[in-house]
Amino acid sequence: MLPFDVLTAVAAPLIRANVDTDAIIPSREMKSVSKQGLADGLFAGWRYTAIGGREPDPAFVLNQPAYAGTQVLLSGENFGCGSSREHAVWALLEYGIRAVIAPSFAPIFHGNCVRNGILPVRLDAASIARLAEAVAPDPQARRLTVDLVGQRVTGPDRLEFGFDIEPEEREMLLEGLDAIDLTLKHRDAIEAFRARDRGQRPWIYLQ
Repeated sequence: MLPFDVLTAVAAPLIRANVDTDAIIPSREMKSVSKQGLADGLFAGWRYTAIGGREPDPAFVLNQPAYAGTQVLLSGENFGCGSSREHAVWALLEYGIRAVIAPSFAPIFHGNCVRNGILPVRLDAASIARLAEAVAPDPQARRLTVDLVGQRVTGPDRLEFGFDIEPEEREMLLEGLDAIDLTLKHRDAIEAFRARDRGQRPWIYLQ
């Protein structure tokens, strides 16, 4: 998993409430169980002019040249609701999205983000609106900085907002750890427990 510490990048406003996982990656675009090959299907229902097609809709924000190279999404409440499909996060990540800023997230989607290296940042709707307004005149030049180390989002015009994150989630993202890696940081304690337990209950370890 790619670590996340500080990111300065183009931010695109997709200010919609209840962006569900079927909008993020429609089921028709999930053609394999692999994490690869999903970026083209990201937001396919909004991104292209026809269902199943690949002609970009110029009205969709990620198709606009001003937002080329977007790595931060600004959105509305309950982002990632709907089904639990992890493909939604895989598609965002393969496209290049490393942070999503929204007032709230569906819990399973939030967890999938953390476990795949995308930082879900909770800010209130008014703060997100101010960030979107600040970057709009020139998104390529007026970038946002998402700082997980300092737990701050900063933008043009001296905008700065703090955010909270669970300590374990912060550790996973900063160090690029999945849940197994995080557990294995306690390998010495695990092995010590197994050694004690083997002495107390040897029959458990019989082959």
